Amino acid sequence: MSLQLFSHPFSSYCQKVLIALYENDIPFQMRLLSPDDPATFEEFQRLWPLQRFPLLLDGERAVMESSIIIEYLQQHHAGPVRLIPEAPDAALEVRMLDRFFDLYVMTPMQKPVADRLRQEEQRDAFGVEEAKRLLRRSYVWLDEKLAGRTWAAGNAFSLADCAAAPSLFYADWVLPIDETLANLRAYRQRLLAHPSVARAVDEARPYRPLFPLGAPDRD
Repeated sequence: MSLQLFSHPFSSYCQKVLIALYENDIPFQMRLLSPDDPATFEEFQRLWPLQRFPLLLDGERAVMESSIIIEYLQQHHAGPVRLIPEAPDAALEVRMLDRFFDLYVMTPMQKPVADRLRQEEQRDAFGVEEAKRLLRRSYVWLDEKLAGRTWAAGNAFSLADCAAAPSLFYADWVLPIDETLANLRAYRQRLLAHPSVARAVDEARPYRPLFPLGAPDRD
């Protein structure tokens, strides 16, 4: 098997790539990044000194960054589901929403999580509130954007949904989506019911005690 994914099931960006792999039933070897396997981590560090995962290894070729990995898979290991449309304008919409979920949902979601891991005297209360304000604005924008859509960019599951699933999954734990945002709440539920997403979520269940804010007893 040529494809190896250096990854962890509880990582949001790793889940993003796992969803793409599962969506197209692409065979790969999971290289679990864990304190129990220092040799795997040492290999990962040699391949990518910045130590940001996931990382895809295809033979001798290392591919970094979740969005790039998914695009690489479509180019070199294509399956029946095209996650980036062929039509240029449709592809731009998918890529824009992919960036939106990464930059304006995933990133601010991670701020309160990372802050909780710090010593109390090193915490950044202002930064946490700023991140939550951005999340609230993102939620409102997404609720309007999703009106009349089944998936993020329309009727087809895409790269944007691969990004949306883990970002909204964890963001709703950090800052619950308001009940008035019916489109966004319904979209999150559709994502969680989608088979490739459900598989990634289920594989991460054993790691929920690691969530520093306390994983809610739902989802």
